[in-house]
Amino acid sequence: MSASPVYLDAATAAPLHPVARQALLAALDDGWADPDRLYRQARRARQLLDAAREAAAQAVGVRADELSFTPSGTSAAHSAVLGGLAGRRRAGDALVHSAIEHSAVLHAGERHVAAGGRATSVPVDRLGRLDLDAWSAAVAAPGVALAALIGASHEVGTVQPVPAAAAACAAAGVPLYVDAAQLVGRVPVPAGWSVLTASAHKWGGPPGVGLLVVRKGTRWESPWPADERESGRTPGVVNLPAVVAAAASLRAAAAEAGAETARLAPLVDRIRARVAAEVPDVEVVGDPVDRLPHLVTFSCLYVDGEALLHALDRRGFAVSSGSSCTSSTLRPSHVLEAMGVLSHGNVRVSLHRETTEAEVERFLAELPGVVADLRAEAGVTGL
Repeated sequence: MSASPVYLDAATAAPLHPVARQALLAALDDGWADPDRLYRQARRARQLLDAAREAAAQAVGVRADELSFTPSGTSAAHSAVLGGLAGRRRAGDALVHSAIEHSAVLHAGERHVAAGGRATSVPVDRLGRLDLDAWSAAVAAPGVALAALIGASHEVGTVQPVPAAAAACAAAGVPLYVDAAQLVGRVPVPAGWSVLTASAHKWGGPPGVGLLVVRKGTRWESPWPADERESGRTPGVVNLPAVVAAAASLRAAAAEAGAETARLAPLVDRIRARVAAEVPDVEVVGDPVDRLPHLVTFSCLYVDGEALLHALDRRGFAVSSGSSCTSSTLRPSHVLEAMGVLSHGNVRVSLHRETTEAEVERFLAELPGVVADLRAEAGVTGL
């Protein structure tokens, strides 16, 4: 009989938080009406939407009227980039971003460039940390409308120097957009940003809900056709039951975050140390200190990444490789490329509130043999 499956891909989607499930089921009965109408059922839906917005805003540390719900984290990122550029078109047409942004941000940048705009990519070092000197020079150049910096790498876990990057932006008079998908609900969000986005299924909410936060005083203009909902920031009716579940689970995740960090960080330390010691020809990537508490990435030489994922899946371990958003392509992850690190046989392990020490131990016990078997099949032995 095969062992029970072990899910280790929370950076893609965390398992649904029990609070989210309860809130979702309650809101399906109570929150189906259009909150913009005036009759009783609509007023109840409006109460639920307002309460959800207030709870989410409180968890992020912003005003409720600064926060909008979007149909996904990706749509929030697109809105952040394109709206930030549109709102500052009189200041210039240049976007500055790090080389390791999420693909949603890079794709929005590509759309901007295709329409005649400019984009500057700022490099990172081998640990995946932003080159602050290059960043400061880039945002101070003439015609910069918006700067975009991921709060922490979704692929390797390196936390970015957001306060220092924000200070450089402030000195240049350039608003900063922070993709906080891996931060919100897990670690405190650093200050200094003008626009922020997050994604509910990263903290244990349902998929299909994103957060878009635009601080008061920020020049931002919706890149979408006019729509009066969500302060005009994102078109269409929100999925209210999912929004209610997202807000409830965010509040719960934020309350648990300190204890979860204290529990998961030592498990990630253990994975980093044991993989480096027990698997030959492996490179553990990302910053060993300034990193997310729940995520670790390593690359194994002489092993095909897809083959390694399938082999681990057969043993019951769900992990991802490179970027979850580019895993269907054959080229290596743009993040690992930008860092200049080994991308062969790449595995990202990300833990969550249901991950146990026993599951981590089982993974560490089975990994060396899985890697050795794949290398033997490929004719690579004697390492």
